[in-house]
Amino acid sequence: MNPPAKVQIIENADGPEYAVLPMSHYEEILAKLELLEDIRDFDNAKAALDAGVKEMIPSHVVARLLAGESPVKVWREYRGMTQEQLATAVNLTSPYISQIESGAREGKVGVYVNLAKCLGVDIDDLVTAS
Repeated sequence: MNPPAKVQIIENADGPEYAVLPMSHYEEILAKLELLEDIRDFDNAKAALDAGVKEMIPSHVVARLLAGESPVKVWREYRGMTQEQLATAVNLTSPYISQIESGAREGKVGVYVNLAKCLGVDIDDLVTAS
């Protein structure tokens, strides 16, 4: 960025207080700040992925979730589990898991907490807004 051709400095008793600059320079500064924020966000996301704090979710999983499929089923299948394996892991029966996945039954909050822990997701990832 080239320094502004004309910057007006407004002072108070303590010294410089404001800098008035051409709009084009102000917009250029804003654009560069936005780019710096994007770079920071990328660096933070990459660090979280590298540290194993976050994971990349394949587009086919996201597409299934956005299409309205049962989040429990999508995450279970993505994690490579059968209904029986998930049921055993959370101390439920496979018919119970099947009913949750089909929408025939709503589990209690505690059930979803256990399912979320077992599937490695947040509870919000399993509960859809009605």
